[in-house]
Amino acid sequence: MRVLVTGVKGQLGYDVMNELKKQGLTGIGVDVDEMDITDAEACRRVITEAKPDAVIHCAAYTAVDAAEQNMELCRKVNADGTRNIAEVCKGLDIKMMYISTDYVFNGQGTRPWEPDDHREPLNAYGQSKYEGELAVEELVKKFFIVRIAWVFGVNGKNFIKTMLRVGKERGAVSVVDDQIGSPTYTYDLARLLVDMIQSDKYGRYHATNEGLCSWYDFAVEIFKQAGMDVKVTPVSTAEYTAAYPGQAKRPMNSRIRKEKLSDIGVERLPSWQDAVGRYLKEIQ
Repeated sequence: MRVLVTGVKGQLGYDVMNELKKQGLTGIGVDVDEMDITDAEACRRVITEAKPDAVIHCAAYTAVDAAEQNMELCRKVNADGTRNIAEVCKGLDIKMMYISTDYVFNGQGTRPWEPDDHREPLNAYGQSKYEGELAVEELVKKFFIVRIAWVFGVNGKNFIKTMLRVGKERGAVSVVDDQIGSPTYTYDLARLLVDMIQSDKYGRYHATNEGLCSWYDFAVEIFKQAGMDVKVTPVSTAEYTAAYPGQAKRPMNSRIRKEKLSDIGVERLPSWQDAVGRYLKEIQ
């Protein structure tokens, strides 16, 4: 099986390429230099020439705060770029997997989001990813939409790396304790995505590591497992927003239900605490 992967310079695309190789599949990796997804003709040419059986679309504009001031660019990448890829997949009648986010929901309440729940994005980034989902659903017959949250991987910036750096520099951090969700380790997620792309169980899915935490809980666990003595102070979203105005609105509720993975026989990911431990060994 031949699989074209976008965004290979990012955390997830990098791990997906490694997983394809591990499973004996052919991965064709592209990033903006090889295929600018905002250029419809480039998408048509590169994907058609690669002759893939499927596309795993990881490339995205993910600067959540910057998106509020750069909605046009954000939409161009996440919505229009995704539509360009979807058009080609439709024309070639091949599978397309689109990596999305819990930001397509309104982030309120405490009930975990179901894959087919009503979508109501709470910020510019979420809106652009929602529009990308709509394009995939409209155009592609054989589609997977996989929503993920709180991502960390070896090949890029993420919350764990930030905590380790700030903890080392200052010996103390303040972290929000009233936003709840689940971290996602791209190494674990890549295995699930590559397993799934080989199936015909199309539709919308949610995938993160198992277990729930706040960002505060996440930070405490990071320092504990890293053996660092850092004072972690819990703060509310309201306090954080007052201290750092101009930020994008964040979901209070990033709980997402993953039972659908079990329903189709896909192995769920290990606990987020287990993932943090393995990740720290990788980067230290």
